[in-house]
Amino acid sequence: MAFGAFAGNAVAVDQAPRRRSKVALLLLLPGILYLVLFFLVPLVSLVITSLQAPSEFGDIGEYQTAFRWENYTTAITQYGAQILRSFVYALAATVFALLFSYPLAYFIGVKARRWPLLQNLALVLVIAPFFISFLLRTLAWKSLLSDESFVVTSLKALSLLGPDAHLTGTPAAVIFGLTYNFIPFMTLPLYASLERLDTRYLEAGGDLYAGPFTTFRKITVPLSMPGIVSGVLLTFIPAAGDYINASREFLGGSGTTMIGNVIESNFLIQLNYPAAASMSIILMAVILVLVGVYVRRSGTEDLL
Repeated sequence: MAFGAFAGNAVAVDQAPRRRSKVALLLLLPGILYLVLFFLVPLVSLVITSLQAPSEFGDIGEYQTAFRWENYTTAITQYGAQILRSFVYALAATVFALLFSYPLAYFIGVKARRWPLLQNLALVLVIAPFFISFLLRTLAWKSLLSDESFVVTSLKALSLLGPDAHLTGTPAAVIFGLTYNFIPFMTLPLYASLERLDTRYLEAGGDLYAGPFTTFRKITVPLSMPGIVSGVLLTFIPAAGDYINASREFLGGSGTTMIGNVIESNFLIQLNYPAAASMSIILMAVILVLVGVYVRRSGTEDLL
């Protein structure tokens, strides 16, 4: 009897993990189906489209399935300048966003802890731009940076701009627009990391005769590195593929075209779907490589 009871308990213990694994699989099933339908299937379709060739007897915009690898080499040789410009603009915007967002996040997450009302108000102000359309925000800055605006006329009056100088249609305007639009994506991860910062570490650094800069470099920055990495990724990736700020209708001009503008033009205007798809794959591949290298160099591989 004792042996039978022991064997029954052993079987029950062995079956318990199996039941839990089945329950976990059932709970994961909706998410897996969602990823397959809305990520994997579109990605496979994008790859297939990027290898298509023009239909021999079809009209413009008609293509047939093929393995035309020349689409990738053509995209790189023809639009190499736009690809490089996209990553330069995205990198500059990410650096500026980090420089602006870190002091803001430090104030909200560390200094404003003693005033919860002020902390909550500052967070609301950071999130407030999300309640306004991305297009409307960018269009507003186009008006503010136009030649007749108060900003430009004041800069010209102070001789900080030449009499014939323009702000819209320049790389500076595009980078400024990218920086402004993606500052919340940088600030919020930094705040989440700095808000958990134990200020006793900072006090200990001061007790050990470390100056403010040394304390910041040796304690604050390493402890907030997860927030820095997350903020940089959330800013750099969408900024590299942005096509709103660099378009002529907003802050860009003929010499500020980014890869997103080229993809938009090939897809919607020229109906060159293989070129648009191949450039999308190239953009995705380069971003994945850069992100992998950045995360490994920053020592936060667990974020991948």
